[in-house]
Amino acid sequence: MLLTILAFAVVAGVIITIHEFGHFLAARLTGMRVKRFSIGFPPRLYSRKIGETEFSISWIPLGGYVQIAGMVDESLDGEEVTGAKDEFMSKNAWQKAFVLSAGVIMNYLTAFFLIAGLTAVIGIGEVKESRIGEVLPDNPAAAAGVLAQDEIVSVNGVSTPLWEDLVKAISHAGDTVLLILNRPSSGEQIQILIPTKSVDDVNGGQRRVIGIAPHVTIRSASLGETIEQAWTFCYRTTTDIVGFLSQLAHGNGSISQLSGPLGVAKLSGESARQGPGAFLFFIAFVSVSIAFLNILPFPALDGGHIVYVIIEAIIRRPIPTKAKLIIQQVGMATLLLLVLIVSYHDIMRMFFN
Repeated sequence: MLLTILAFAVVAGVIITIHEFGHFLAARLTGMRVKRFSIGFPPRLYSRKIGETEFSISWIPLGGYVQIAGMVDESLDGEEVTGAKDEFMSKNAWQKAFVLSAGVIMNYLTAFFLIAGLTAVIGIGEVKESRIGEVLPDNPAAAAGVLAQDEIVSVNGVSTPLWEDLVKAISHAGDTVLLILNRPSSGEQIQILIPTKSVDDVNGGQRRVIGIAPHVTIRSASLGETIEQAWTFCYRTTTDIVGFLSQLAHGNGSISQLSGPLGVAKLSGESARQGPGAFLFFIAFVSVSIAFLNILPFPALDGGHIVYVIIEAIIRRPIPTKAKLIIQQVGMATLLLLVLIVSYHDIMRMFFN
């Protein structure tokens, strides 16, 4: 339990701090006055003023905010706009958009460099031949006596020289598959009839499995490959989130599949137990997830603020502060309600499944 709490504190602390530092840095670069840099939401636990900015840590660990002079933000303060040159509203649309998107950019950069660093240190795992690296317990292959290091020659008479051939053949098989495999430990070629089981596919369908994992070989990565791996990770994680939200919008997904703070805490602990590499990979995943969700055009999120900037640029006048404040309050209330719903499902999964 202690490890889970500490791991979650590290994950949340790193991601929130980096995100808010992006806003802070961009604001200072564009000449905006930052009144408060807060990790967490009020009430405040600790604060210290350095220069013009009050740096604080607050009790509610569901995010953070950078309070910029002349801007209605997550602090829900009704900011007075005086027209001073260091206020948010005194800057042009491009400067405002840069500041608002800087947190998202920093989270993506964090994930990018984490994955690039892990790839450079650990290397690249390659799966080529249809050799089994692990037989998963309590699955059909284990019950049938399949062993790690066995090489599957064919599935239902179809040759499977590569692992992807093997996965494809089993995925589309029926209730049973006939495997012919070479067993290095004895030098035998064995024929086994194995039942398959159905599992959910990432695309929302079903596929057949027998409970085996591939043999992975590790090799050193070049600079170009580390960059490619980091870019691919960020791109695929983003597209996976888009795909899930699309399924949710079309009624093919469920909000119960989302993870709230409790779910993230549980996964933080699990990844920490698997070692530093898995833990850093998890931080990168959460960083991309938080970045993408923050850029959605919803009130109280960075994307919602960017919508204000676009509207004001089109109508050539500011939206009334009172209207922004009301919209922010409604948005925050909605987000808190969503967190409560997701947390309820987290609790049900953790204690009643």
